[in-house]
Amino acid sequence: MIVLKILAAPVMVALSLLAAMVTFLFCVASAVCELGCIVLTLLSLILFIGGQTVGGIAFLVLAFLVSPFGVPAIAEWLVDKLHSAKFTLRDFITG
Repeated sequence: MIVLKILAAPVMVALSLLAAMVTFLFCVASAVCELGCIVLTLLSLILFIGGQTVGGIAFLVLAFLVSPFGVPAIAEWLVDKLHSAKFTLRDFITG
């Protein structure tokens, strides 16, 4: 059992660095997605006013995908799973 803990230690370090890097990238990407959501919503509003309903609906769908309820929510779920794997491995090493 001690051999597994020794072998898991470098994996724990790599997983900790990966989790920190992914969390930072998620924060940056989330901010960019919020700006994209605002821009796409305004463009869809302009298209609706201009009479192009199909284009307006398409831009609203794209705005939903980059909103905090779309792709960023899936990314947040994945980041949470990465952190839980890191904590599980840490508990295995220390326990």
